[in-house]
Amino acid sequence: MAQGPILIFDKSTLQALNPDEAHWMDNFFMSNITPLFYIETLADLEKQVRAGKTPEQVVGEIAYKTPDMQAHPNLHHLALIWGELLGKGKIEMMGFPILAGGQPVTLEGATGIIYKQSPEEEAFNRWQRGEFLEVERSIAKRWRRQLEAVDLKAISSGFKPIYEALGKPHKLADIKAGADAIVDGSDQEAILRLAIGLTIGDGDWTEQIMARWSDLGRPQVREYAPYLTHVLTVDLLFYFGIAASQIGSERKTNKVDIAYLYYLPFCMVFTSRDDLQVRIAPLFLRADQSFVHGDDLKADLSRLDDYYDKLPQEQKRKGVYSFAAYPPNDDSYLVTRLWNKHMKPPDASQQQPPRYKGKTIYVPPADSDPKEIIKALDDFEANALPLSADTPVAIDQVAVVQFSRSIRRTKGKWIRVPEQDGPDCA
Repeated sequence: MAQGPILIFDKSTLQALNPDEAHWMDNFFMSNITPLFYIETLADLEKQVRAGKTPEQVVGEIAYKTPDMQAHPNLHHLALIWGELLGKGKIEMMGFPILAGGQPVTLEGATGIIYKQSPEEEAFNRWQRGEFLEVERSIAKRWRRQLEAVDLKAISSGFKPIYEALGKPHKLADIKAGADAIVDGSDQEAILRLAIGLTIGDGDWTEQIMARWSDLGRPQVREYAPYLTHVLTVDLLFYFGIAASQIGSERKTNKVDIAYLYYLPFCMVFTSRDDLQVRIAPLFLRADQSFVHGDDLKADLSRLDDYYDKLPQEQKRKGVYSFAAYPPNDDSYLVTRLWNKHMKPPDASQQQPPRYKGKTIYVPPADSDPKEIIKALDDFEANALPLSADTPVAIDQVAVVQFSRSIRRTKGKWIRVPEQDGPDCA
C-alpha cells in the first residue's frame, strides 16, 4: 500500500470531497486525525442540518469519507502539554503524529510496537452504520453548550493592554512576530504562568511545575517546553487578532478552528478550506511543511480519479494497491509534487531487512500483495512477547510497528482490496 506525506485536514476539507476523492486522499496520504475532528463531527449530531437529512445521516457521511486505511489519531494537545511540563518525555515536533496505546513487544531480540484500534476509530466505524451511543449524544450536547458559553470578546479584552503595548500591529504576520517577542521576553516566569493558565489551567499543579522549572535553572520557556510554547503562541495570535479586528469575536467556532493549529507540528501537509486557518496556518509552518488549500486538493484528487478511471476494468478489479501504490510520475499533479517534497526516495543500496539474533524479520515492501503484508504482521504479533508499557522504545530502532484497524473493501467506486482476499481487513 502507499504511505505518503503525513496530512492533517479539517472537517471543511473532508466535507467538500466526494467518496472517490476521499478514497484517493486516504490512498496517497497518511492522515493524522486530530481530536478536534472527532469532536466536531460528533457535535454535528446537535446541529440543524439541511432539509431532507438527519444529523445521523450527516455524521455517517463524514465518517464514511474519513480515512481508515492510513489514519492515526493524535493524542490530545492537553495530554501532550501535561507530559511535557511534568517531564514525562520530549514532544517530538518533526511532522509525525503522537500516538497513544502502543504495546511494546519483543521477538528474539527485536523490538516492535503494536497499536490496537483506538476508541475513536471504533466509534467512526459505528457512525458509518448510523449507530451512536447515548454517551456520545450527551458529549455532543455538552460540547455545544460549552461552545455557546464562550465569550471571545471578553477573553480577548484581557489581552488588549498587551496588544496595545506591542504598538497595535494590524497585519497577521506582524501580530505573530509580536506574540513571539512576548514569549521570548525577559520575565520568563510570568510567561510560563500565563501559558499554564491558558492551557491546562490547573492551579493545584502550577507551583509543582514552577518548582521543577526553577530546579532546572529557569530556562527559557521556549527551550523548557517547546510544544507548550507553540500552543501559547497560537493562542496569543488569536486573541491579539481579535483585538486587531483581524479575527471575528462573534463566530464562536473560531476558537475550535484556531485549535487545529495546535497540531501543526505533527504533520507534513496541512489542508483546510476554513478562511481563518487559510490565513493563519502558513505563519506557523516550518520550511519543510506545506499548506494546501482544500479546494486545490479536491481539484487534484478529482484529476487523479479521472486518471485512474481510464484504466481497464480488469486491472481495477485487482484492487487499487496493485496499480496506485505511488502517485503518477507527473509533476502537473499537486499530490505528486507533495510526494516529491516530503517523501525521501528509497535508496535500495542502503535498505536491509531488520535482523535479530542472526535471523531476518520478513517485512514485505509497502506495495506488496496485501495478503503477504497481513500474513507477515500476523506472524510477528502471534510470536512476539509483550514488554512493560514503561519500556523505552525508540521508534527509529524498532523492527515492526503494527496497526490494527477495520477498513472498507471499497470506498466510492474503487476496489481497495480484491474480493478473493476475504472479508474486510483488520
